[in-house]
Amino acid sequence: MQFEQELADILPLDVPNRALLIEKSARHLEMLVAVNEYMNLTRILGPKEAAIKHVFDCVAPWRHFEHSRRVLDAGTGAGFPGIPLAIVLPEVRFTLAESIGKKAKFVDSVVETLHLPNVHVANERAETIASAQKPDTITARAVAPTERLLDLFGKTVRHGARLLLFKGPEIEGELAQVRERSLQAEVLCRYDLPEALGTRSLIEIRASAVGSELPRKRATATRG
Repeated sequence: MQFEQELADILPLDVPNRALLIEKSARHLEMLVAVNEYMNLTRILGPKEAAIKHVFDCVAPWRHFEHSRRVLDAGTGAGFPGIPLAIVLPEVRFTLAESIGKKAKFVDSVVETLHLPNVHVANERAETIASAQKPDTITARAVAPTERLLDLFGKTVRHGARLLLFKGPEIEGELAQVRERSLQAEVLCRYDLPEALGTRSLIEIRASAVGSELPRKRATATRG
């Protein structure tokens, strides 16, 4: 499959380490297609859709992760968003948490194949890792509703971590749930996926007494 060409066509021109991202993400997607024949990790396998939904979606808001020191990817699944972000941001340490053993084993094989020294894969529940490691950033993409994530990571957030969640365009109800817990929520950016494949919102949840009005910003990405 022509993953490299699709990635070269759609990835933002200003994303750091772009050539390396194209090379390593293509290999990651190839491994995913191969293992998916017997493990069923994803329904998205076509080159264009995989490049957009598995890689572009993960790295489009990279600027909001660049000042983190330790990022916990909760429920990484097949390695998203942790692996693409780790390629883009090699100075940031990433722990990819996956409680299902066969998935964690696959992700570990990808990390080894791609030679990513800033990535550690943990076959544990993410909330256990969060309590032990105290990351400054926890992220999750298509893992669980916001309310459930607040149950799991609310204590860690109240101790200073921030929660960055990849969400769709309709998030008002979830933001209301954050306010009910006396936490602060902010929409860091909104961005459109190429080929009209959807709109994403990246929201940040922090400890605070009262949330404020939420700014609605749209990120623009220059593509090749």
